[in-house]
Amino acid sequence: MIIEPRMRGFICLTSHPKGCEQNVKNQIAYIKSKGIIDGAKKVLVIGASTGFGLASRITSAFGSNASTIGVFFEKAPSEGKTASPGWYNSAAFEDEAKKAGLYAKSINGDAFSNEVKQQTLDLIKQDLGQVDLVIYSLASPVRLHPVTGVLHRSTLKPIGGTFTNKTVDFHTGKVSDVSIEPANEDDIENTVTVMGGEDWAMWMKALKDADLLADGAQTIAYSYIGPSLTEAVYRKGTIGRAKDHLEATAFEIADELKSINGRAYVSVNKALVTQASSAIPVIPLYISLLYKIMKEEGIHEGCIEQIQRLYADRLFSGKELPLDDKGRIRIDDWEMREDVQARIVKLWEEATTENLSEIGDLAGYKQDFLNLFGFGFDGVDYLAEANEMVQVSSIQ
Repeated sequence: MIIEPRMRGFICLTSHPKGCEQNVKNQIAYIKSKGIIDGAKKVLVIGASTGFGLASRITSAFGSNASTIGVFFEKAPSEGKTASPGWYNSAAFEDEAKKAGLYAKSINGDAFSNEVKQQTLDLIKQDLGQVDLVIYSLASPVRLHPVTGVLHRSTLKPIGGTFTNKTVDFHTGKVSDVSIEPANEDDIENTVTVMGGEDWAMWMKALKDADLLADGAQTIAYSYIGPSLTEAVYRKGTIGRAKDHLEATAFEIADELKSINGRAYVSVNKALVTQASSAIPVIPLYISLLYKIMKEEGIHEGCIEQIQRLYADRLFSGKELPLDDKGRIRIDDWEMREDVQARIVKLWEEATTENLSEIGDLAGYKQDFLNLFGFGFDGVDYLAEANEMVQVSSIQ
């Protein structure tokens, strides 16, 4: 069938298999162009199908010739209905890995569940023996707790008072004010339960208890801080509380891994267009201004460029790993440069519906959003019929 983007608010209801394949191929080509990284050889990526997780899997496989197992929760295709983009991304990744002679298998299911954890442990034990790198890159709005059976939902709210500021509808380019009511204690607790570090710790305990972590194994989770402009709704809001918990959990995991000379870190990454970030008021306007400046400065990065730099210049550089005063890896360093942020603050005051297309990069934002779903890539004939029934080869 001919597949076109069908939008509903901050979600695209369709995805393009050939476009997702092109996205994966483009990322692989970038990694190959940057040369070999002397990194981990057996890698588990939890949340492996989109964004930073997918980029981590690609960088491990095609930068370090690693065997990879990816865990994700994606919708498979059915006749006349496309799969979620992460499904097509993973199918393309496995096909390219197979062509390159690389081991790659995937597990599709709820990574929060005990069942998927056990399935993953069994696969590692059977095929790899142990892993030496675990990437934790889950992004989910809900979590069914495996112990209590309670379904928790995260929220995007400020804490302590109503937040009002500018935002943009990136579909129309309309700049307007938005107000968000503050969170209550239940909102905070639920968001921390979904997006905090508890599940990461559960994964690492399960892997260690089963003796599936190699000596010197590392684990990395991804976080975001951002500027003062967005902090009320992000870093000082409900999500920020969850990120605080995630970052504190890194130290607890690191203590648990000392017996195998292992390490645990949080990497603070750059603001990027994702389904989640597109739904957070204020963030699309901030990103459109940020992109304009970073592209002008020649320091703009997408997911794959970020992760390549994280691996090559930080994790596997052979040098001492630079950390901030809270023990975090900072790969958001270019975004948070003083000159970049000073320019954003100035442009923020000036931003209107009429001038945003000039002072910001709304076109780049829209392009990146379409790319998430496999649309807008050069080299793909979007007028041709596409086969929606693409399968992930290792998932029966």
